[in-house]
Amino acid sequence: MTGQKKQMLLTETLRFGAMLVGCCLYALGVDCFLVHNEIVGGGASGIATLVYLLTDGMVGIGVVTVAVNIPILILGWKQMGWKFILRSLLTIVVLGAFNELFTVIPSMTDNRILAAVYGGILQGLGIGIFIKFKVSSGGTELLAREINHWFKFFSIPVWLAILDAIVVISGAIAMRDLENIFYALILIFVSAKTSDLFIMGLNKSKQCYIITDCGQEISKSLIAHSPRGVTLIEGKGMYTQNERQVLMTCIKPQQIDQMKNIVHDIDPHAFIIVTDANEVIGKGFSDRDRF
Repeated sequence: MTGQKKQMLLTETLRFGAMLVGCCLYALGVDCFLVHNEIVGGGASGIATLVYLLTDGMVGIGVVTVAVNIPILILGWKQMGWKFILRSLLTIVVLGAFNELFTVIPSMTDNRILAAVYGGILQGLGIGIFIKFKVSSGGTELLAREINHWFKFFSIPVWLAILDAIVVISGAIAMRDLENIFYALILIFVSAKTSDLFIMGLNKSKQCYIITDCGQEISKSLIAHSPRGVTLIEGKGMYTQNERQVLMTCIKPQQIDQMKNIVHDIDPHAFIIVTDANEVIGKGFSDRDRF
């Protein structure tokens, strides 16, 4: 077996393992927090939860999850290709199996706010794993992509929001529980924030712009006191029409004070801009994700 084939096998093995973990976490969020507290969220899991509650558990969550996704996959066959569809089908079946397995687990809390929060965290972790390892679980996200392919007057996120809103509002009406909308909003918000945090990571950085007339001196000092690189950009002050030097660098949050002191000691009149950088890839920061 060649090195390239070994790498491909390792990548696919890691992706399969990540898919199992993601499905497990997502199903735990639905079965252990949302279903027991009658919270109907968005997506295919929201539809499955609603059907399960309306039938008093006669129709399993996993069964509905698979049943809802099959026509969506059929619609996306031409657009996405058979390899993507088969991968998605495998993920959906595994997710449905976990949903059926975890229905026997008792409720973790009777507080609906806590259920929405912790259910959102688990769902967000599952979604984050799916996105990180390029795994699709189908659902309304795939349906939104398919609708956008034919009706482009809305973007994919807008179509997704519309589809999820339909599920949430339908759940509130069918369950005669308008409060469900508020709990669903908490669930969706927490889930989105958790998945973003998982994908971007906790390793935040700061992007800095330094506008100065002493670019060479400041850059030399910054490089001498830190392993971070510095890029010089030639600029021009539009009010004074004077040529200015703009230094750009990315640093860790704990290095901000050191950077300010270095700049101030060399050029007290320098203009400094510090912004958040969600993800920095390269030497001294994170490596490029091979997935």
